[in-house]
Amino acid sequence: MKMPAALIFDIETIPDVVGLRRLYGLPEELADAEVAEFAFQRRRASTGSDFLQHYLQRIVTISCALYSPGQFRVFSLSEPDNSEGEIIQRFFDGIEKYTPQLVSWNGGGFDLPVLHYRGLLHGVSAPRYWDLGDGDYADSREFKWNNYISRYHARHLDLMDLLALYQPRGNAPLDELAKLMGYPGKLGMDGSAVWSAWQAGRIAEIRDYCETDVVNTGLVYLRFLKMRGILGQEEWEREVGMVRESLEKIDAAHWKEFLAAWSLD
Repeated sequence: MKMPAALIFDIETIPDVVGLRRLYGLPEELADAEVAEFAFQRRRASTGSDFLQHYLQRIVTISCALYSPGQFRVFSLSEPDNSEGEIIQRFFDGIEKYTPQLVSWNGGGFDLPVLHYRGLLHGVSAPRYWDLGDGDYADSREFKWNNYISRYHARHLDLMDLLALYQPRGNAPLDELAKLMGYPGKLGMDGSAVWSAWQAGRIAEIRDYCETDVVNTGLVYLRFLKMRGILGQEEWEREVGMVRESLEKIDAAHWKEFLAAWSLD
């Protein structure tokens, strides 16, 4: 079996303080941190958790790892280089152009719903992504049986959801599963620290953290392809080695830390 080309992706978000001001009629002079804390307290009072609803999450980074046999590239669409709307539109433009296999960790539970809501707010166009077999593309009819939207279809593979056999009680944290496999897992930050890092102006660190999460996901994905029999032992070793070699060529501190924490397979 041939290894399919795949786009592994992950997003990082912060509270949508502009939207929160509008939604709750909060004064403009109220600091962003106070607006966010107001929303956190409301959320805690109703649910016991301060994790905000998907539509109140503002996307600041989308990181991607592009895999195809013998090729690997990691990149980010990120503020402040682009606005949230531009980031989301560029992500869906890539799907429009290439129709890639999408791979995520909890993308069905978080990343894609956030992209849906925020894309809707910004007027994003994504016809290929939303194709359910009724589009204007030559192969549109195939999307009736295999599209990005339906849970059990394969164009979007949510590895966390699939490995748990769609049972929430079976979900595993990416960080722990990656470390059990000898991969670095999360380094220096996790999702709960993104808002405080953003407030401190550590935007580049958020992007770097997101990129390492994407590569962790990609390495788990390669192991999954081996388990499925799509990659044999030698092919898997070659693909994993190619990822290592690609990262070694990037002169960036987060990749040096990542490689130092990566045990040999």
